[in-house]
Amino acid sequence: MQKGKASIIFEEPPCIYSAAAIVGQKEGEGPLGACFDQVEADPMFGQANWEAAESELQRRTALCNMEKSGISREKIRYLFGGDLLGQIVATSFGVSELEIPLFGLYGACSTMGEALSLGAMAVNAGYANQVLMAMASSHFASAERQFRFPLAYGNQRPFSSTWTVTGCGSVLVGKRGLRDEKKNFRPMAQIAGITTGSIVDMEFRDSMNMGGAMAMAAVDTILQNFRDLDVEPGWYDKIITGDLGSVGQKILFDFLEQAGFDVRGVHMDCGMTIFDSASQDTHSGGSGCGCSAVTFCSYILPKIQDGTWKRILFLPTGALLSQISFNEGQSVPGIAHGVVIERAERR
Repeated sequence: MQKGKASIIFEEPPCIYSAAAIVGQKEGEGPLGACFDQVEADPMFGQANWEAAESELQRRTALCNMEKSGISREKIRYLFGGDLLGQIVATSFGVSELEIPLFGLYGACSTMGEALSLGAMAVNAGYANQVLMAMASSHFASAERQFRFPLAYGNQRPFSSTWTVTGCGSVLVGKRGLRDEKKNFRPMAQIAGITTGSIVDMEFRDSMNMGGAMAMAAVDTILQNFRDLDVEPGWYDKIITGDLGSVGQKILFDFLEQAGFDVRGVHMDCGMTIFDSASQDTHSGGSGCGCSAVTFCSYILPKIQDGTWKRILFLPTGALLSQISFNEGQSVPGIAHGVVIERAERR
């Protein structure tokens, strides 16, 4: 199953059986508003602080996913999840009551790709024969409190900046032919393979330009995927990055073109899709763990399921900085994890 340096093609592809996405009001007012399971008008989600709000967002999304699937928490072997906050507190507090064995992940905004990759490997290897959950979240205010100036300061945002998505996306992944005593479960899509990203450090130091920081990591993983699988851009109906935004997209196009590949006809960016930049004042686009997660769960997966797209490369991108590393003058390395998603074969 190993392909090249960093890829795996699964002989028996794990399947995605259900998905859920819950977002905040701004995301609900964007182009994908009708696609989400829930749009919460209260940014506090009924909680006392922003971090607790994000935990509640995770809890609600996990429960929504289980309700949609009809799969009880007792049958979920593992939960792979993460967020942007220090020591992933949104996840640890948010899912504690579910009592599902947890692998807490931090891949910055690439976390949904990491969760899907590790989850698919676990299912394929037989370590989670029944089903597991992959999930990632972000919250505009909790992320801003950690990484940016205080909101009350009202500093001017450069046009290269992105807007952290308030949202959580969750999928249930299991082996093909999943069934219980009540019904057979029909998959939405299958995870055909993965290409695990490497850290790419271009000595980038602008914390207000996440697209620029992550673009070369996306280039690196896309090229690795092409080499490992011996394919070209046309093999995919879409190559979908997480949150490069308009600035990062230009860098992506330029460097892939230098490498001999033109992806303009098949590229899509979640950060450029979730918001309307003309009317929502999000500058370069959206970002955060929740950006690619909710776009994948609400918009991308249904297009795979209905056959609009037969095969995509889903490529969440992450900027690996912390408040401390940036204040110490460190660079902002990037990483991108590729997941090959296909329409589930009927058997």
